Amino acid sequence: MQPRLDAIGMVVADMARSLAFYRRLGLDIPPEADTEPHVEAPLPGGLRLMWDTEEVVRSFDSEWKPPSGGHRIGLAFRVDSAADVDRTYAELLELGYTGHNPPWDAFWGQRYATLADPDGNSVDLFAPLDGGASAAGA
Repeated sequence: MQPRLDAIGMVVADMARSLAFYRRLGLDIPPEADTEPHVEAPLPGGLRLMWDTEEVVRSFDSEWKPPSGGHRIGLAFRVDSAADVDRTYAELLELGYTGHNPPWDAFWGQRYATLADPDGNSVDLFAPLDGGASAAGA
């Protein structure tokens, strides 16, 4: 059997804070998930995004330590327009989340911005510029 990517997992320090961030990006996560040690959200195409608390990870990997020196995973969320990149970035900053690269027009034809989720993971927002690239990412 050929392996296939089925899920992307993240380790979080504060489940409720992390889920609140991803809800703002449109993921459908029920409120009662905030108190769970493991949460999964289905994504388009059948992929799942999963969150585990640091305690859950330490329950099966007693030597686990949070990464240091930069993020280890990056997620990219497509929005409908360049204006939506700007609006979503500004809304998340107003809610106290950390911006990394404010919106800019990337040379590959997309409006792009980067924030950090509550655990320091890189989260990009992007949309094609008029006549620009329509593929995800750079």
